[in-house]
Amino acid sequence: MTLTAREVQEIDRANSDGRKAVVFVHGLWLLPVAWQPWRELFEQNGYVTLAPGWPDDPETVAEARAHPEVFANKRIKQVTDHMAEAVGRLKAKPAVIGHSFGGLITQQLAGRGLAAASVPIDPAPFRGVLPLPFSSIKGGLPVLGNPANFGRSVTLTFDQFRYAFANALSEDEARRLYDEHAVAASGAPLFQAAFANLNPLTEAKVDTLTPERGPMLILDGEKDHLVPWAIAHASYQKQKRNQSVTLIQKIPGRGHSLVFDGGWGEVAEAALAFVKEHH
Repeated sequence: MTLTAREVQEIDRANSDGRKAVVFVHGLWLLPVAWQPWRELFEQNGYVTLAPGWPDDPETVAEARAHPEVFANKRIKQVTDHMAEAVGRLKAKPAVIGHSFGGLITQQLAGRGLAAASVPIDPAPFRGVLPLPFSSIKGGLPVLGNPANFGRSVTLTFDQFRYAFANALSEDEARRLYDEHAVAASGAPLFQAAFANLNPLTEAKVDTLTPERGPMLILDGEKDHLVPWAIAHASYQKQKRNQSVTLIQKIPGRGHSLVFDGGWGEVAEAALAFVKEHH
């Protein structure tokens, strides 16, 4: 078992609660705590929530900044398997909501038949998603610019964070988010996604056709630099071949920080409405 004591406690709570569960999956450069406002909203609307970390995630931002090396060498399958272990211990299938690489992992969990409904938000691309806009390349350069970063943890500078996450925000809000939330991240997933279309054995792939996938809503910020609309829409084009309901929605004026900046509520309400209808 790779689950932490906190994760086991949240699973046990969900199993004894009786309410339907919603699992939140974070992406690179964040921790599960970034989902706290979402969890409170969904709990207020009758769900029990869980936010598993990636393997070896520290519990706090302060601890993460003190030990950035713990993020190194985390690869996509390792993280998805960890999330699948958590989801698999629930008595009933949950809804799964994920952001960025958490959005890719959300699609993988749905492809494994583990989600009652899913909401990938600004999802990182998988094999078969072909667009590669310039802003995505520029946003990934702090990692992809050095091949040695595959096996390292990488911390973004404020300017790098602002371009990748907070380009649609004021400098003051961008600085606040950076100070409150930004931590190091594994370089490996970015390399895995970047070269997915060149590697038939890539871990950055999704079973988009399984009948067990369940309903899916893809959300994407209009001004997202890391996952522009072209990438999200190409992911939708792959997913819409599934027999289950598949929708996509553009969130106007929003960048990659849309799930944890001051406008998070608009995005959360869109996700909540979909989950209420399908879970």
